[in-house]
Amino acid sequence: MDNSQVFPHKLVRDRIPEIIKNAGKHCQIEYLNQEDYRQALRDKLIEEAQEAAQADNDHLLSELADLREVIDALLTSYHIPPERLKHQQQQRHQERGGFEQQIRLLRVCGPGDRG
Repeated sequence: MDNSQVFPHKLVRDRIPEIIKNAGKHCQIEYLNQEDYRQALRDKLIEEAQEAAQADNDHLLSELADLREVIDALLTSYHIPPERLKHQQQQRHQERGGFEQQIRLLRVCGPGDRG
């Protein structure tokens, strides 16, 4: 009986193959070229953001850490210094504000619309 599992070719952390081996299992891996790696990171960003969005309070910090790990890897891959990201974040905050006021937009009406 084949009890192997097939994964959707997703990006995993560097030590995952070692952890699988230490658990007495085998895995098949491949190393990505730069273009595929960058796309895999973008896909992983969505995956980790969804996990963070669905996390309960006890697991939120762990999921945010995973999300931050992917963001850091993207910055490194694109040779973007973390300070540049911080500057961009501050600029966007100054121009558009943050989320401190907890505002939810319900509707936007144009001139002449009744709302």
